[in-house]
Amino acid sequence: MKDTIKKGMALGLGLAVASKEQAQKMMDDLVKKGEMTRQESKEFMNEVLKKGEEKQTEMDSMMHEKTAKMLSDLNVATKEEVKRLEHRIVELENQLNKPE
Repeated sequence: MKDTIKKGMALGLGLAVASKEQAQKMMDDLVKKGEMTRQESKEFMNEVLKKGEEKQTEMDSMMHEKTAKMLSDLNVATKEEVKRLEHRIVELENQLNKPE
């Protein structure tokens, strides 16, 4: 499952990079045609990147919530639960091995 998530994130990153390059090319073309100044182009790209980062943060949060819900629905033990059980097993083993 981790591999699937990693592949999805890599695909998203690849699309984001391609989109950024496409957007930059469009901005450069508009500047060359005189329809936009270099400063306007820079400000626009900064705004697009800022909004992209905000959306990425939202998506990361949503994915985290969905993954946590899915694991909860599947009743998968958390790391803390496993550690607590391991500790309990060690304690029980120690009690069993105590000479009376």
